[in-house]
Amino acid sequence: MTLHKTLLAVAVSLAFAGAAVAGPNAPLPKDLPAYAPDRPLPVADIAQKTLANGMTVWVVPRDGLPRVDYVLAVRDAGYSADAADAPGFASMLAGLLSEGTAQRDSKTIAETAQGFGGSVGAGAGNDGITVFGNALVSNAAGMLGLLAEIARQPAFPEGEVKLAQANALQGLKASEAQPAFKAERALAQAIYGDHPYARTQPTEAAITAVTPQQLRDAHARRFRPERALLVITGRVSPDEGFKLAEQAFGDWRATGAAPPAPPKATGAAATSRVLVQRPGSVQSAVRLGRPAIAATGEDYIPLQLANTVLGGGFSSRLMQNLRENKGYTYGARSGVGALAHGGRISASADVRNEVTGAALKEFFAEYARMGSEPVPAQELEDTKRYVAGGYLISNQQQAAVASTLASNWLVGLPPEFLGEYVPKIRAVDAAQVQAMGRKYFDPKAQSIVVVGDDKAIAEQLKAYGEFEVRAK
Repeated sequence: MTLHKTLLAVAVSLAFAGAAVAGPNAPLPKDLPAYAPDRPLPVADIAQKTLANGMTVWVVPRDGLPRVDYVLAVRDAGYSADAADAPGFASMLAGLLSEGTAQRDSKTIAETAQGFGGSVGAGAGNDGITVFGNALVSNAAGMLGLLAEIARQPAFPEGEVKLAQANALQGLKASEAQPAFKAERALAQAIYGDHPYARTQPTEAAITAVTPQQLRDAHARRFRPERALLVITGRVSPDEGFKLAEQAFGDWRATGAAPPAPPKATGAAATSRVLVQRPGSVQSAVRLGRPAIAATGEDYIPLQLANTVLGGGFSSRLMQNLRENKGYTYGARSGVGALAHGGRISASADVRNEVTGAALKEFFAEYARMGSEPVPAQELEDTKRYVAGGYLISNQQQAAVASTLASNWLVGLPPEFLGEYVPKIRAVDAAQVQAMGRKYFDPKAQSIVVVGDDKAIAEQLKAYGEFEVRAK
């Protein structure tokens, strides 16, 4: 390292150290220049086409690196399509797509993708499965052909299925030892009841029951061109992109009966109180939650902003209260999960046993404040800048743009939403945020899940109702 680089590194370290000592609420130096206006997201026009087989194609030309990115999204192919006795099945289905096709084994697939100067993979979510890949522009056709092969002709070799089962069982064993895993399972059940959104975590029985033929049958039902979107971003024109899509997917035809669309999740549910035993634990995993809205709901944007004020960042109210002021936890946060068929709001913190009840009191105080008083102008402005800036930064790279477009489409949002999000966030006012507080953050509407040592914390929980005690 040169002397110049060494001095620069020391200066940066000292700057961060000084900020840490001063604390997050320390006043900024005087006479700083004003913030510059927000820059719009540099999104090119999204060229759209529907192939004869019903598949949707979006092409987003982007200058920059000589690279092309693909995301293939398939609606209603994810966890929401899993049977009640097969939770988490979609994760194994997605993970095995690239582990062998009719033409190539897993090693050959990986080597072929590397030879194209990129990679390929797949993942599952509540509302769908995505298959993604990238390559040098000179290998754009080859990579899309490989992606189509993986999506359309997976073989699910028996050896790869057995390996995936073994890995999944080991992963489940490790997860079951974590209080957060148990808390999420109980909270999802409290929020969604018997809806498929409550069943995203696998079980040992579900993992061991998977067979290659089950995977092939599920793939035939779930992967259908009329339920698919292909997003292409990079150094490619619309005409070139559509031609590539036609070559790779134009002759794709669905086989088997399509699975039904999932039912709509409830927007309200009776509250519950659950204590999951974890004997000897020195901490309590505290979770709050209730049903909310789908991503297409009219409250989606103001609710996102209200949640950020409450617990969506380090400067949020929950973090400042429970961490900075009270010292109860390393982190307290809240989140909005807006999906295609319903949604949720939730909050979480892992706290010391002796302050479990006190932490719940502070959670509910902050929840109540969201609906009882307007957010001060400066706090609202800072939150808007935080949300807008984070969104703009996260969508700078073309792969992120493709992923965001595909994710939006899976939950029912149109392509133009990509560029509309920031202006809509900027337009939310304090009255709307307060209205979201009254509507969604009413303490009386929240279910409570606590994972911890019942002998150490049960007495503290009595003030919040009668808790059902579970072993797991």
